[in-house]
Amino acid sequence: MDIQENIVNKVAASGLITLNLENYYNQGERVVYDIKVNLFHGLMLREKDFREFVKEHDWTAYTGKNIAIICSADAIVPTWAYMLLANKMKPYANEVVFGSVEALEAVLFSKALAKIDLAQYQDERVVIKGCADIDVPVSAYVEITNLLTPIVKSIMYGEPCSTVPIFKRKD
Repeated sequence: MDIQENIVNKVAASGLITLNLENYYNQGERVVYDIKVNLFHGLMLREKDFREFVKEHDWTAYTGKNIAIICSADAIVPTWAYMLLANKMKPYANEVVFGSVEALEAVLFSKALAKIDLAQYQDERVVIKGCADIDVPVSAYVEITNLLTPIVKSIMYGEPCSTVPIFKRKD
């Protein structure tokens, strides 16, 4: 008897579908635009100067990029200033958000996950891959759990050979 005949890949035979959130990572460059560079003496935004900057700036530099707009200075910046920046960047940028790079990542993953054809997971047992080579935000794991819970038989987290149960539908 050949030893090879007795080896059974139980993971392959389990019927589990592995979903790797890394596959939904947006490869585009991340850029932080800090509006503090537009503040007068680092304290306040002067509307006339800011509007002149917005009019003259080369917004094509943001083509295809993912932009997080922040203000790292302790200054009061009117909401309309962020709106003007977004309005000028969006025709060129892939994505523009207000907030940190972490907030940007959450938005990028959320938009990518919203495009998943969930029908492929209908009544399946799904493992959400846990170990990633990139930093997948926790928000992406929460989002995919929310999307899958109504349609799958079960959700597990980790690797097919070692999972943590998250959800199991009661039939």
